[in-house]
Amino acid sequence: MTSLSLLLAFLVAATILTITPGVDTAMVLRSATVEGRRPAIFAALGILIGCLIWGAAVALGLGALLRASELAYTIVKFLGAGYLLWLGAKLVLRPREGLDVAQGSSGRRGGGAFLQGFLTNMLNPKIGVFYVTFLPQFVPHTVSGSTGVAGYTFLLACLHVLLTVVWFAALIGAAAPLGRFLRRPGAVKTMDRLTGGVFMAFGLRLAASSTR
Repeated sequence: MTSLSLLLAFLVAATILTITPGVDTAMVLRSATVEGRRPAIFAALGILIGCLIWGAAVALGLGALLRASELAYTIVKFLGAGYLLWLGAKLVLRPREGLDVAQGSSGRRGGGAFLQGFLTNMLNPKIGVFYVTFLPQFVPHTVSGSTGVAGYTFLLACLHVLLTVVWFAALIGAAAPLGRFLRRPGAVKTMDRLTGGVFMAFGLRLAASSTR
């Protein structure tokens, strides 16, 4: 395949993977519908920065450690699984009764959403393993040398991040009508519990995963 055809193939594959529902999508969607646009943007920024860090690590060869070392993978895996289970349990056991618009627009809430998004992404070793196994398949043979391969690999990671930006923007924009619905009594409690269940399911799935 030519460099252009490889790039187009990557864009198609990365787009499909980006819109496939996952914990990042669940976090941004919940933030947008329950807490407001500002916290959702901060949560998305945390996730995107996490992706860039993973991409840089993989480009430099550090991501291969997670695939080669069972111990390193296991440590990060259980940290991430524990964090997701903790987030999910809080939402299931202590859901909010209603939508607090003033709280959702506060700077502190935005900072908390950013940290949640960042930690959720960084404590998921599947992101690193995904990058280290997926990205090299789309590096053209014409790219040579460790510097060239690293640079092109990071470029692919950046393209994936740009696709994710578009996806998150669509989620946040489409969440406004749903946000009005969630202002009804009991709707936020249901949303919190549903999202908490999703986070706990992803946490259990992550804990049961392996490097292979």
